[in-house]
Amino acid sequence: MSDPKLEAKNIWKIFTPRKGEQVVAIENLSLTVNENEFVSIVGPSGCGKSTFLAMAAGLDYASSGSLTLGGSQIQGPGIDRGMVFQSYTLFPWLNVTENIRFALKKRYLSDTEQNRLVQQHIELVGLQGFEKLFPAQLSGGMRQRVAIARALVYKPDMLLMDEPFGALDAQTRMQMQELLLTVWQQHRITVLFITHDIDEAILLSDRVYVMTARPGKINAEIQIDIPRPRTAEVELSPRFAELRRELFGVLRTKI
Repeated sequence: MSDPKLEAKNIWKIFTPRKGEQVVAIENLSLTVNENEFVSIVGPSGCGKSTFLAMAAGLDYASSGSLTLGGSQIQGPGIDRGMVFQSYTLFPWLNVTENIRFALKKRYLSDTEQNRLVQQHIELVGLQGFEKLFPAQLSGGMRQRVAIARALVYKPDMLLMDEPFGALDAQTRMQMQELLLTVWQQHRITVLFITHDIDEAILLSDRVYVMTARPGKINAEIQIDIPRPRTAEVELSPRFAELRRELFGVLRTKI
């Protein structure tokens, strides 16, 4: 196996919300994400999943420990990482095309190349015919399609996703999961995915890390050995049920 794309070693995150008081959010966390791998982190609410992802994005910092991307220390945001949040982080005054194009502002590409990339990614996420609509005119699932296209259009090395489908209804969520599987299978981009949904983690991932309740640390690492390509029907398989039981058991374990 090649060197890890993302590597966290002995990460601690301590907050001091009030004078003389400390809150340990993450305790001695270590994990790796390899090149072209899809890795999920699951854990109870408040365990530090999103805090860790913010560190990987360069939007927050560790109190101690080492966090590297491609062997280099993460020191802030960068175009080598694309980010998709749970909330709809689109610019309401820009239409679909303009929102996706915004990610290319610092790529210094010709207008022709920008147009090609934007249209390519509109087609990738199935938004043909909606190019001129504004976020307020789109459903929640369509807004997240725009967010995914915007995160991918400038070709980052890694995609960071923070419960991106958590606010969607069950049917739309399933559609978005299948879309993400298709996109990942085409692009094979490295993904770190945060979710509280066990089934979602199993369906999407190559490996799943399970975090404990706060202070969050890694309780288990589980290999998802279901063959790819996958569709939602794999959730009906005996192996999927076995992995669900295993993950549920680990989540219930208190350490």
